[in-house]
Amino acid sequence: MSTEEMQDRQLRWVERVAAFCVEEWGLPPITGRILGWLMICDPAEQSAGQIADVIQASRASLTSNMRFLTAIGLVKKVRRPGDRVSYYRIEDDAWQKVIQRKLDSLSAFGEIADEGLDIVGGDGHRTERIKAAHDSLTWLQNLAARHPLRR
Repeated sequence: MSTEEMQDRQLRWVERVAAFCVEEWGLPPITGRILGWLMICDPAEQSAGQIADVIQASRASLTSNMRFLTAIGLVKKVRRPGDRVSYYRIEDDAWQKVIQRKLDSLSAFGEIADEGLDIVGGDGHRTERIKAAHDSLTWLQNLAARHPLRR
């Protein structure tokens, strides 16, 4: 496979990551493109200029998205001694953080479901609907507790 074909394949994959991030997480496409590129790029550390060139984004848009990704702990800003340029890379535990946030969010809804069960009482259709959510969330929490992610 030629270098150009490989780069085209990588960019198509980056677009798939971006589409997933838009559809599943409600993120802007550029955020997904940044994540996708930082997952597949070589070297792993890229300057904002390098990222912007590859994903064809404006520097202003890239900067605000990099700040967001850095703030939530998915991307790490790296400085090299003697180099004035900042570089970015995917955090080693980025996907653990994503999964943990989802689990925490679902756990929070589990607490809301518990309260709903207290409100509606023991029997009836309302209880069944809330209990279905509660039982599913409890199952997921138990599964995650029995099989923690290891790196």
